[in-house]
Amino acid sequence: MLIKTFGSAVYGVEAITIAVEVDVNNQGKNYYIVGLPDNAIKESLQRVESVIKSNGFHMPRTKLLVNLAPADIRKTGTAFDLAIALGTLAASGQLVDPEKLERYIIMGELSLDGVVKPIKGALPIALQAQKENFEGLIVPLANAKEAAMVDNINVYGAVHFKDVVGFFNGTSVISPTKINAAEEFLQAQRDDDIDFADVKGQQNIKRALEIAAAGGHNAILIGPPGAGKTMLAKRLPTILPPLTLAEALETTKIHSVAGKLPEHATLVSKRPFRSPHHTISDVALVGGGGHPQPGEISLAHHGVLFLDELPEFKRTVLEVMRQPMEERRVTISRAKIALDFPASFMLIASMNPCPCGFFNHPEKDCTCPPGMVQKYLNRISGPLLDRIDLHVEVTPVNFEELSTVQQQEKSEAIRNRVIKARAIQAKRYQQQESVYANAQMSSKMLKEICAIDQPAQQLIKKAMERLDLSARAYDRILKVSRTIADLDNSECIRTEHLAEAIHYRSLDRESWGS
Repeated sequence: MLIKTFGSAVYGVEAITIAVEVDVNNQGKNYYIVGLPDNAIKESLQRVESVIKSNGFHMPRTKLLVNLAPADIRKTGTAFDLAIALGTLAASGQLVDPEKLERYIIMGELSLDGVVKPIKGALPIALQAQKENFEGLIVPLANAKEAAMVDNINVYGAVHFKDVVGFFNGTSVISPTKINAAEEFLQAQRDDDIDFADVKGQQNIKRALEIAAAGGHNAILIGPPGAGKTMLAKRLPTILPPLTLAEALETTKIHSVAGKLPEHATLVSKRPFRSPHHTISDVALVGGGGHPQPGEISLAHHGVLFLDELPEFKRTVLEVMRQPMEERRVTISRAKIALDFPASFMLIASMNPCPCGFFNHPEKDCTCPPGMVQKYLNRISGPLLDRIDLHVEVTPVNFEELSTVQQQEKSEAIRNRVIKARAIQAKRYQQQESVYANAQMSSKMLKEICAIDQPAQQLIKKAMERLDLSARAYDRILKVSRTIADLDNSECIRTEHLAEAIHYRSLDRESWGS
């Protein structure tokens, strides 16, 4: 008897419906599974046999053939266990209404006693099931809330194999999981545990990070150890505008596919902050692998990627970021498939100014030999530095600032200013697709939006001559000055806005580190 059930396979951040065809006949006594399964799927027949026997059902002793269609796409993982087990029961006449199976997407890994274990990618699977008008989706209970964020489809959370068999036989009831996506989203946006008010002093660094947040700019913090670079960077997400529901769903899809969502989680409600160790590989950072998975830059989508001690990262790791930083997505190409992972993130990096850490320190002497400072900086390529808008020198906090009891400005106040500046940019770029912040302006848009008067032209000319600024700094300075003007609620870029932007290009100075 031939029975068809349906599962789903995740490729990139999208799902593809897979037909699980099970045929039981009397022309042999072997079990087969075809359709380009990996080893985990091939082993599912042993798990399925144990589950069926241990729960009082009959495992066929005749030929059993399972086909995963379309057969030319490679399938991976253990999430097809539940669909194969139910198809086996239906093909051997142990389900009352086998045709009911075709109205549902069924996903779940099975333990040997029948417990349904969690899977990856429940949200994109639910979105695809809704798109193809399936009546319902059966997933492990741990994934039910995540999948139920999708409207207009019934999501059933399964705990045990017997419960699912009873559901299809009509002997037991599984209540659909209901979630109010907007309400869940608002409840999850609770207050942050960290705040800019925790940071004493460093007003100029806070100002630079406010500008970065307002315009979506990349930034690098250069300073001695213990100056507060990491502490400041970790607090950047607290001043970014809150995620919209659409952004949260897109970010959640990526984390779901990567298996990074906490158990019973519904949405990623806060902007991600990813801080990989400097020993990370290029595949782990940008994504890929035999079965392509999103990397750290995709997990930081709509959030912040923080690279601490930037010069310690391998050169190849840093260089593979250059294209994703421009295109805001990663394309992983294989012989038969090309996958796109979103990667719209803010890059915040930190570094010591030299190997000993005390170059330009106000009190301690640098012990590095001549030329070592420039050699250390040269570990970061010029094209990568070119994509970083703000270069911020961090100096140590003195005792008076550190011991002050004066209340520091809270993240909420800074975030309100950032939100107002982003609202100005949203209105400015409403006709531009995929542009939402000043950092994403094209060269053509730059001439129109960042026009400056003659005194400002003279200022930037003198700055480039006297400070030995490179030509590549010109566009970056204009973009940052446009953001500063937005924070100041100014329609035009004034000379003071331009002067402040020039201040944030220290690493472009030919004399820096010499």
